Amino acid sequence: MSCTKRVAVIDCQIAGVSGDMIVGALLDLGADVTKVVEAMKSVKDYMSGCKNLEVTIKGVTRRGIHAKKVDVKAEEVPEITGPELIGTTVNCVEHLKLSLEAKRFASDSINTLVNAEAKVHGKSVNEVHLHEAGFVDTPAEMVGAAVALDDLNFFNMKVYSTPVAVGGGLFKFSHGTVSSPAPATIEILRSKGFPMIGGPIESELATPTGASLLVNLTREVIRFYPLIKPTAIGYGAGTKDFVEMPNVLRITLAETLDYQFLKDEISVLETNLDDVTGEIIGHTIDRLLQEGARDVSVIPMFTKKNRPGQILKIITDKTDVERLSRILIEETGTLGVRVYPCERHILNRESVLVDILIDDVKEFINVKVAKDGRGKIIHIKPEYDDIKRVAEKTRKPLKEITELVKMKAREVLLKR
Repeated sequence: MSCTKRVAVIDCQIAGVSGDMIVGALLDLGADVTKVVEAMKSVKDYMSGCKNLEVTIKGVTRRGIHAKKVDVKAEEVPEITGPELIGTTVNCVEHLKLSLEAKRFASDSINTLVNAEAKVHGKSVNEVHLHEAGFVDTPAEMVGAAVALDDLNFFNMKVYSTPVAVGGGLFKFSHGTVSSPAPATIEILRSKGFPMIGGPIESELATPTGASLLVNLTREVIRFYPLIKPTAIGYGAGTKDFVEMPNVLRITLAETLDYQFLKDEISVLETNLDDVTGEIIGHTIDRLLQEGARDVSVIPMFTKKNRPGQILKIITDKTDVERLSRILIEETGTLGVRVYPCERHILNRESVLVDILIDDVKEFINVKVAKDGRGKIIHIKPEYDDIKRVAEKTRKPLKEITELVKMKAREVLLKR
């Protein structure tokens, strides 16, 4: 039996990310426009010197793709400090009817941004003065994103993201000419270990506000979309309209099938052999298993000049890759080992001791039981050596003993 769960994928690998693009994509997904706009406009009540703030939402087209564009306009606000910017955002969301997760998200995001600015300027959070990040659109976009995410129930789903495109080239801001990404943006990504990719054009594609929201929302970064069934897609437009590509951020809501399997990450080692003896291969397999390999298999093949050979394949933990690769090279003389990182779905396994009585012969047999994440029994397998012993004592077929043990094991497990 399978069940579904909701997930979201933020696709920022082409046009990067900004605060207004995130809010626009969420509105395009169906977030309550009135609720989001009113929350963004309420920021003026908590920012000193801000008397008027307007938020407009409109549909635009970027290279043939329709998207929502969010514009925040306000009277010029004097330069503010880090604590003032944090206070504006936190105080605003505290007075809104939001979940604790949404309030925490807004607080974490603004703190991430201010801490990055302080790091770049070599000052403490209390001392740093903000320029571009101090404009009123920064707290407005963070508040708008928190409200929209809460409205769409994002905090109860897993959020994936692609690596973020940061653009390239040079651009000017308050501190002069810098290269893209901006110092605060790259510091935000560094602080959270978030992967980025340059290009695909010479322009600033990732802003500090967008990066702060992105790193605090994402739970896993992926190169490719997971196995999902899309249910809704939203596009948020950036300000510029590039010739080379659509300047949009795409967020996809989806359902994923969950078969309740456990997951782990392993590595697969492979090498081709065509000049070693069977004895060497057999010895190598024994040593690899003794040294901690999870499994070793041999696959027949033909190599160049139609020479018969073997592919030696090893499944191992990631921490043992280097050590087992060295053993493989030393034992076989191979010139290279291929390494593949791999995720696998596995069943939960346990060993159960079952007592069985057949023709006055009583024996204890170890049985491997495999279950899914819900505890449903998927597979029962008696240990071969144990059932062979019983078959020899009772002079009954091995197949018959195997089936009897499986039935007894299932009865024991069901009683539990």
